[in-house]
Amino acid sequence: MADKAQSPDEHSAEYDDKAIRFLEALWGKGYLSPGGPDEVDRIIDGVDFTGKTVLDIGCGTGGITLYLAEKKPLKSITGFDVEKPVIRVANQRAIELGVTERVKFIQAEPGILPFDDASFDIVFSKDAIIHVHNKEAFFTDVFRVLRTGGMFVASDWLISHDGKPSEAMEEYLKAEGLSFGMASPARYEAAMHAAGFIEILTDNRNSWYRDVAREELLRLGGPLYSSVSKAVGKDCVDGNIRTWTAMQKVLDSGEHCPTHLRAKKP
Repeated sequence: MADKAQSPDEHSAEYDDKAIRFLEALWGKGYLSPGGPDEVDRIIDGVDFTGKTVLDIGCGTGGITLYLAEKKPLKSITGFDVEKPVIRVANQRAIELGVTERVKFIQAEPGILPFDDASFDIVFSKDAIIHVHNKEAFFTDVFRVLRTGGMFVASDWLISHDGKPSEAMEEYLKAEGLSFGMASPARYEAAMHAAGFIEILTDNRNSWYRDVAREELLRLGGPLYSSVSKAVGKDCVDGNIRTWTAMQKVLDSGEHCPTHLRAKKP
């Protein structure tokens, strides 16, 4: 992804095998962010995939890439991620499903997307752009790899404002301990506009995930606690309970605003 803040030598996996086991236990096989296929369907509602060449940026372990390949009449789909552990899992699952003729997974270090200009009809991403600090460079690069008339369709985790985060948000980000580069809807919209996109839309999904996250926290502390602890260790589950507790505060305040994004290359 187009993030100049980190060189290839500095990059190391944040989503290792333990993280994969934890997140998939919470969100389902192949899903490293919330909502499952129902939320994917909401993100792509109304988008025509017929005969299209698709790129899934930040594909993780490939759940969404494989879901789109199964459910949509697309020509081909490429899942891309900077994390080696998740791409290893995704490739194995594609082989097991026998879909490697239409589906491929590519891993590369952070930086410019490793694809030629005008390679794709649709660029999709779910909750991965948060790891890219330079939003302007990212959207310029997405614009580059899209064909004329192509669509960018995504969701991501945004902050409601620019400037210094609240104390509660800083507490949450510290608890996550990930390379988050949160930005506001206004910055996303400006970055997409500057890249050349038109028909730019953003849809704040805070009210949806606020309730979902509360249920996730209850599940982690209740029915899932024992089984997930056996899979990843009690310390890992306890740490994530602290993270979800901190996240709930900024969801309740509205400062944390998961958002659907959509734009078109003219």
